[in-house]
Amino acid sequence: MNEIRAGFVGLGAMGLPMAGHLARAGLLAAVWNRSHDKARVAAQGYGAAAPQEIAELARACNVIALCVPADADVLELARTIAAHARAGTVVVDHSTVSSVTAKEAHAILAARDCAFLDAPVSGGVEGAKNGKLSVMVGGDAAALERVQPVLACYAAKISHMGGVGAGQNTKAVNQVLVAGIAQAVCEGLALSERLGLDPERLLPTLGAGAAGNWFLDKRGATMLKDEFKVGFKLALLHKDLKIVRQLALDAGTDRSVIEKSLADYAVLLAQGHGDEDISALIRLKRPR
Repeated sequence: MNEIRAGFVGLGAMGLPMAGHLARAGLLAAVWNRSHDKARVAAQGYGAAAPQEIAELARACNVIALCVPADADVLELARTIAAHARAGTVVVDHSTVSSVTAKEAHAILAARDCAFLDAPVSGGVEGAKNGKLSVMVGGDAAALERVQPVLACYAAKISHMGGVGAGQNTKAVNQVLVAGIAQAVCEGLALSERLGLDPERLLPTLGAGAAGNWFLDKRGATMLKDEFKVGFKLALLHKDLKIVRQLALDAGTDRSVIEKSLADYAVLLAQGHGDEDISALIRLKRPR
């Protein structure tokens, strides 16, 4: 590939710092966000362009990273990029969507001689800010090799999981584990409150043993203080788990964690907590 001219689409809690890492590496040419004002401010800070239309970004960039909320967004962007990008452009989708959507986006872009990689990420907002994300990639190995300099800007680990869709299927498995760990940690810490245990002693003690995990380390103290604005929104995990549920139905595997988490987060959504971190689940674990 010629000199990389990267575009970043979707400047949310994850996308904004990811684009920043590209800017600091000298690879970022343009940014786009549904709210243009946000893109304009980011572009000024990052020394990049902020075109009004995706078509302009597609014409200017040869690697385009996406980090958007929904399957429909990915497909709409794929169609627009395919209509305007140069042959050889690589689209790297960091969104969490279904593997079916990934395969459809790949077909749209392949018809115009563009490559598509489904490359969802894990590591939370902290991982995005620190450039320490785990990127799970599905798609052509040669295309992945071409965009390694882009992914390396914000990834601690880049794993090629297989063909198109394998990245999203890996993220689906990841989200089951995330949901299950959140269930256990929130339930355990709700019990600790009722037992009168001191968090400053409890959390490092748990973290040093077999119960230690990322979620406990990053969210344990904040959830015990009723601070739920620090990380991944529970509305987004609820959306992700709907995708995972269908995969599990098709695979015929157990869905206990998936169904329990979908039900619990639906309650929190109905109570108006959708923009809170997934650790807000502790609200439902405390005595009613």
